[in-house]
Amino acid sequence: MRIGLNSACIALLGLTVAGCTASEITTRSLLTELTDLSAITEYPNPPFTCKQFSSYDRKSVTADDHDAWFANADCGQYLRVEERDGRKEHVMVDVDGPGAIVRIWSANPKGTLRIYLDHSETPVIEAPLADVLSGKFAGIPLPIAHTVSAGWNCYFPIPYAQHCKITSDEGGFYYHVNYRTYPAETRVVSFKPADLTELAGEVAVIAEQLATPEQGGEAVAAKLRDLARIGTDEKWVKIGPGESELWRSDASQSGAIAALRVRVRADDMESALRQLVLRIAFDGDETVRCPLGDFFGAAPGLNTYASLPVGVTGDGEMWSHWVMPFEKSVRLSVENHGKQPVEMWLRMAGMEREWTSNSMHFHAKWRTEFDVPTRPMQDWNYLTAKGRGVFVGAAFHIANPVKNWWGEGDEKIFVDGEEFPSHFGTGTEDYYGYAWCSPRLFTHAYHNQPRCDGPGNYGHTAVNRWHVIDRIPFAKDFKFDMELWHWHAETKVGMSIVSYWYSRPGATDEFPPIDPADLRVTQIEKYVAPRVKGALEGEEMKILAKTGAPGPQEWGGLSNEKHLWWRQAKVGDKLVLGFDVEKAGKYRVFARFLTAGDYGIHQLTVNDQPAGEPIDLYNQGVKPSKERELGTFELVEGQNRLTVEVVGANEKAAKSYMFGLDYLRLEVVE
Repeated sequence: MRIGLNSACIALLGLTVAGCTASEITTRSLLTELTDLSAITEYPNPPFTCKQFSSYDRKSVTADDHDAWFANADCGQYLRVEERDGRKEHVMVDVDGPGAIVRIWSANPKGTLRIYLDHSETPVIEAPLADVLSGKFAGIPLPIAHTVSAGWNCYFPIPYAQHCKITSDEGGFYYHVNYRTYPAETRVVSFKPADLTELAGEVAVIAEQLATPEQGGEAVAAKLRDLARIGTDEKWVKIGPGESELWRSDASQSGAIAALRVRVRADDMESALRQLVLRIAFDGDETVRCPLGDFFGAAPGLNTYASLPVGVTGDGEMWSHWVMPFEKSVRLSVENHGKQPVEMWLRMAGMEREWTSNSMHFHAKWRTEFDVPTRPMQDWNYLTAKGRGVFVGAAFHIANPVKNWWGEGDEKIFVDGEEFPSHFGTGTEDYYGYAWCSPRLFTHAYHNQPRCDGPGNYGHTAVNRWHVIDRIPFAKDFKFDMELWHWHAETKVGMSIVSYWYSRPGATDEFPPIDPADLRVTQIEKYVAPRVKGALEGEEMKILAKTGAPGPQEWGGLSNEKHLWWRQAKVGDKLVLGFDVEKAGKYRVFARFLTAGDYGIHQLTVNDQPAGEPIDLYNQGVKPSKERELGTFELVEGQNRLTVEVVGANEKAAKSYMFGLDYLRLEVVE
């Protein structure tokens, strides 16, 4: 197979030609980088660093102090607080240029954002931080700015020639700000408010490309196929256990893989996608070694999503638009390390591309670890590499046998021998662009959660993030650790990572060879919530009469991890519940409730007989009550009635009069 496409075709497709550099850095030039997967294959010229300001806990100073290194007070930490025009401004960023802001994230944005450039006293952007990060600010539309699963993100670039300071007039929030710094002689034209109107048309086109990343990328791949049929190869093959299939190109000139599309047929698809191993060597150096399914960023299994470089369609086709340059040759193979035969279809499209002194090979490597204890906390390595390159992404999979949140840990990225990381984050989900350990699935051009089994964070979760405009160059070495900081101290998890980067030939990494024994997916049983023995669950009782809004609510620590939650009631309102008894007789009746600061005082009756004194469910925090005895009652076979009447509220309570029944439990009186 020959992979080829002439330079006229490259120009027609709007792809960056290797070796081209911008004479100056502007808002316009940076905007083009938001969707340019070809530009990231070249070591940047002019070079830049990419670092991060964040609200990480400032007690973390050195790994030698283990407890402080994993400190978790990551909210409301700033460089300083200034007084300006009678208000307080919390300083998130204060950095000399020339440079550019390339990402802002928050979990709970507060206050008015002010961005000051080049020591001006007048901000170039002054608006509610939440508006700028959610696509509501004029000129920075969705999905360049967006919210997903409680995370607020903005990728609109803000270049500055001399200096940048970013503040908010409120504190108490989490934040990341990623920024570039260029060499002092680099010409950077600072962002000005007029850019938002002058570039509105171009911004709209880029926003549309980010909103439909597969169609935009596949349109390029389709043109490649139409213009250069000789630049594609596709076929269905059968790969038996222990067998491999080889696609190979001995090119007469430099080029690049521009697109891959793959389908797999197997009886056990989840196992097949983990046990098929993709291997790609460029110019004789194997830089891609990864389970096939994991390579596409949504493992384990087929989980639908669409991002800028990779995705999975609803009918199970996996696709990649990573651009993978080579100087002389490319060798692609797929090995079947499983026990079942599979059928596989692969289409590879390529293009001619000049190989320059800045051209880099594409890397994607995978590693996994089983039964990792959650204590003591540790830094779990995503990538350690030496050479000259650019980090562009990570796809993470965790097998979590409990509902508790697994990702409180911060990213720590060390570049070129740094003793302290130039990226120090505030939580694993924050690195991936969402927040508050949300299990909600989301998809975006730059970051995704295509799988989260649940309930809560139980089972298998897959997340990924792609660094395009916020890519991280390194001249000598790169190390990326992610803290394993699990809320549950007494469990074990399984983890796997695919790291993606580009590097000049000769770079090395510390990924071990893939052990075929590790090519398995941890089996986790379907979650069954624990129940108190003999409990008649409140959320399962029949509602016979009501005012207000009763209904089930999930809450950890309760029987079945739910309760019947009654809200929107007032003094004098009643709720009547039906519960079944198999045999008529005399029973002692016990109950457990949920308590909180806005719960009321309630009188309970069982079959119209008072169940003791009114029960005060006020508590300063939210927690289950102790089980309490309601009394002894004659119960009938079949349906009996529990009536709840609001009679007031504790003087300390918010007057919402809410009620939460975890369960009833019956004991026969002999």
